[in-house]
Formats: sequence, C-alpha cells, structure tokens
Amino acid sequence: MHSYRIKEAIVSVSPNFSLEKQGIVTPAKIFWNLGTAQLVESALANSEGQLAKDGPLVVQTGKHTGRSASDKFIVRDATTENSIHWGKTNVAMDPANFAALKEDFIAALAAKEQLYVADLFGGSQPEYRVNVRVINELAWHNLFIRTLLVRPEADELADLVPEYTIIDLPSFRADPARHGCRSETVIAVNFTEKLILIGGTAYAGEMKKSVFGILNYLLPEQGVMPMHCSANIGPNGDTAVFFGLSGTGKTTLSADASRTLIGDDEHGWSDTAVFNFEGGCYAKMINLSPEAEPEIFATTKRFGTVLENVVMNTETRELDFNDNSLAENSRGSYPIDFIPNASKDNLGPVPKNIIMLTADAYGVLPPIARLTPDQAMYHFLSGYTARVAGTEIGVTEPTATFSTCFGAPFMPRHPSVYGNLLKERIAKGGVTCWLVNTGWTGGKATDPGIKRMPIKATRALLNAALDGSLNNAEFRKDPNFGFEFPIAVSGVDSKILDPREAWSDKAAYDATAQKLVQAFIDNFEQFEQHVDAGVREAAPKAA
Repeated sequence: MHSYRIKEAIVSVSPNFSLEKQGIVTPAKIFWNLGTAQLVESALANSEGQLAKDGPLVVQTGKHTGRSASDKFIVRDATTENSIHWGKTNVAMDPANFAALKEDFIAALAAKEQLYVADLFGGSQPEYRVNVRVINELAWHNLFIRTLLVRPEADELADLVPEYTIIDLPSFRADPARHGCRSETVIAVNFTEKLILIGGTAYAGEMKKSVFGILNYLLPEQGVMPMHCSANIGPNGDTAVFFGLSGTGKTTLSADASRTLIGDDEHGWSDTAVFNFEGGCYAKMINLSPEAEPEIFATTKRFGTVLENVVMNTETRELDFNDNSLAENSRGSYPIDFIPNASKDNLGPVPKNIIMLTADAYGVLPPIARLTPDQAMYHFLSGYTARVAGTEIGVTEPTATFSTCFGAPFMPRHPSVYGNLLKERIAKGGVTCWLVNTGWTGGKATDPGIKRMPIKATRALLNAALDGSLNNAEFRKDPNFGFEFPIAVSGVDSKILDPREAWSDKAAYDATAQKLVQAFIDNFEQFEQHVDAGVREAAPKAA
C-alpha cells in the first residue's frame, strides 16, 4: 500500500513487518497508520466521541479518568531481577501469570472485527529513540498515541520494525486469580518480551506513560538522563528544563510565547541535546482560560485535538472547562506544532537552567530559590509538592507528596541512578538550578483568604532567572532549607519573596515550616545510604 502526505498526516501505510510476524493472528480488519482525519472519522463512526463547536474531538474515559497506578506490574525474570527497583511503585508479576495474560490478550484480538495499529517513535534524537507499535481497539486511542509520540516520515514506515509493542484493550477484563493482578484493570510490562498489555481502562495516558517507562529503563545504560519535565529554548539558544509533578505548572510555564517549546512532559538529556520523547502535548484542561494560558487554550479550537472528559453542551457543542463533573483531571492532547513557537526538530541544546516546580500548599517555600548542585540533587530525589486535602468537613491540613525524581511511577530503576546522572550533568554543564513554588503564599491553602501565587509573579521571576538578571539580585539564606532566595526583584511584590514575611502570624509560619522540614527529612531517609555527604548535608535543618 502506498502512502502520501497531507501536511502532518500520513494517510495510510501498511508495513512489511506484519502482526503475523509477531505471532498475532486475527481476522480483524487492520487500519494501519491512519492519519488524523481518518482516525477522527473512524471515532465518530464508531460513536467513540463527538466533535465540539470549533473542531476538537471530545471523548469520555469512563470510570478511569487517570492512571491506575495500583494496577501496574513489571514481569520479574532474569532480565529484570537485578535491574528494577522493586517496591510499592514497581510491583512484580510472575512470568507464568504474564504468559496467561498474553494468551488471553491474543485471543481477545482474534475476536475483534477491526483494529487500529500505529508504528511510531519514542524519542526525537535518532540514536536514542525506540520503535513502538501500538495496537488499539478504539480509533481515538490510536489518534491519541499517534499525536503523543513521534510520527515517522512516510518513507520510514514501510520498513519500520517494532522493538516494543503495546496492546491496549479497554474492553478486556483481567482475572486476578489467573493473571496475578489486583483487579479487572491491568497494565503489565514485560521488558524481556518487549511487550506491554493494557486492559480494563480507557484512560489513554496509560499508553503514553508506558513508553516513558520504556525509555526510563533503557536510556540510563546509554548515559542519557530521562526526565519527567517540560523544556523550552530562549531567544539566545538557552535551554531550560522544568521538572514538576502534575498541577505544578510544568505545561503552562513552558508554553511561553517568548521562548521556543521543545516539549511539555518527557525528555532526554544526552551529551549533545535535550530531546523530546514525544511529538505532542497532554495538558490539563480544568479551569483553562485564554488569559492565563492562551497558547494551550487555542489548541481547544483546533481539529486534531482530543479532549478527554471535558464537559460539552450537546446542543451547542460549546465547552465548559470549569465543570469538573466528569473529572478533575480533564485533559487535552494535541500535536506539538499546535503551539505556535514549537521547535521544528523537537530538540534543543543542553540546558543552562533547571527549574524544579512545586505547588506548596503549606505556604512555606519562597516563590523562587537558587539551589547548589547538592541541593538540586536533594530536591530532585525528594520530588516534593503538596495538595489541598479533599473537601471533607474538618480537613484543615494540606497533604505533602514526595514523588522521587518528579516521576516515581515511571522510574523502573533505583532513584539514585537518575539522581547521579542529573548531578553529573549539572556539574559538567555548569547548570544553574532553581526551585520555583507555584503554590500558596501568606498561609496554608486551607487558611481563610489565602491565595495561590500570582502567575504573573511566577513568570516575572522565571524570566529573570532565565535571562540571567536574577543572579545579580541580593539573596538571603533560608534558615530552614538552606537555599538562597532573592529579597527584591523588579516587577514582583517584595512581600511574597520572603515566605515568612508574607505570613501575618510568624509563629504559625515557623511551626508549619518545621513540620514540612520534618516531612522532608523523614522521606529522604530511604536515600541517605545512596548519596554522598554533600547531598546529605543539603537537607533542611530541624530546629
């Protein structure tokens, strides 16, 4: 079958490496490497979603509106026994259970009338990318993963041989007794067979993060630092990397009209480049506004964008981004070139600045602080953010969250592997590191009248950090955490720069700060024997 291009969309390419060569035999009609328009048409014909007023495809994922972290497993065998950091995050599955699961997945494929298959790349730097084949029962899932990964050129597809394969069947129901899993939902990763099986969930992000897990497993052995981060490039060619957990502003802050976007979520740091693992973006949609996030908001008016669990008026087809009745984690996926200033090559130079984002709901951390390399490794391994705890009556405290390397669920190797890689690269490149708090100021998030850090202030501080002018400011050492924060920055209210001064009740600040310090210390105990003295000394100090 021949192929041709219409702008970004490869319309159809049937590869030489068939499903049969992978041991997958099915009478289903196979739709190979369809383009955006064809996949949208298929999704509509299958009643998988609806078009919104301005063109995006709107879908619902059912009861699973986020990742099913407790249902993910890695096959424990001779390949992975000593290379995986086994524990709460990386949970083992017996090879016999995976064999039974695979047998049942293959049988499920054989019962399908039609399937959608896409051959894609994970990674934009050719020498470090991995070939990934994704098999879907839903057309919109195939559109999603085709949008999120890197799309091969037409002349590359026919001879592309998959290294890893993902089979995603939301209709599949796992059997815990037979498959060695926890529920009817399962995400099973087999690094030996290079096969990932996803069943019982329609949340498309499972596919995206499965590829991230593959690269997090493979790249450290090649000396490449895999990162859960966004990245962009300044007008002078200076790359900035933004680490951060969901809700800290990683996507929002990297989509800056004055800088070129490399990517919003997953990257590698090689000797020569920061390169995007993906070819698309996956942004939170809840409370999205054209004022705060104009570049992202504009993508919701484009054909080719997929909106998950965004509420739509079925008559007018207008969207309501403030309605969280379907999900707090409503999402939009779109090709990276929907952002006007995106990098054409999906990569940039090695970084000059690293930004570690946190949304501190305790109101303890300053809006920006400068980190030493040892402090950077400490905060990278800690991966701290804090959220407002629930809405139950009587809840008065935020909840601290520590996610190692700002992406613990996706890091199959020991955290020290990634931490040491980061420290080595910071030292080699003379990188400046910053901790940026996009959370609350002047009190805890649960205190009456306390507001989140103004995004204009955050952007002003970031701009000063990235253009180098912030280094000329006068800094003060934080007595609790030991890092330095500026005491005056042009265009920023000085009252918010010193977190203690922002609180009216200084004693309450001191007590809250010590509580957070102790949470850091308790969490870091797991890493103390894996880091050097400099990193241990970078810990915050209890009173």
